Amino acid sequence: MGFTVFDTAIGVCGLAWREDVVVGTSLPEGSAERTRAWLLRRFPDAVEGTPPAGVQEAMAGIVALLGGERRDLASVPLDFSGVPAFNRRAYEIARAIPPGKTLTYGDIAHRLGQPGSAQAVGQAMGHNPFPIIVPCHRVLAAGGKDGGFSARGGVGTKRRILVIEGALADEPTLF
Repeated sequence: MGFTVFDTAIGVCGLAWREDVVVGTSLPEGSAERTRAWLLRRFPDAVEGTPPAGVQEAMAGIVALLGGERRDLASVPLDFSGVPAFNRRAYEIARAIPPGKTLTYGDIAHRLGQPGSAQAVGQAMGHNPFPIIVPCHRVLAAGGKDGGFSARGGVGTKRRILVIEGALADEPTLF
């Protein structure tokens, strides 16, 4: 198992792999060292190195997407072993949301055939082992409200990614 950290428009992200399959990703933790430490806590047997070609393509797609390009990462191979069946199904629906679009937790619950499970969908998104590749940031609360976001920076990070993707208008500031 290997891992790498890499620069993106929102900070240093990380990615872990086994063979040509992504086993986990990390949004920025504040610095390359913190992102590296987070990956090593999650994948203690991983060794930092150069990813194989297929994983490098996934990494390039993440960089491009966070740089404002309309990239579809739905074909990136992911290792779902250990992921509960409900979560996996919710992630598959989220992976189908194109850049610049959003769904609500309730929308995903309906697509799962379980309309009362919006809260469970939210919990699944909060445990997403593949942020960006499984675009949990594109899943909002009812009425288009932000909902939660478990990555460093919380909802601010979520909103920033949605602005980059064109799903939200860039909000004016006072400065």
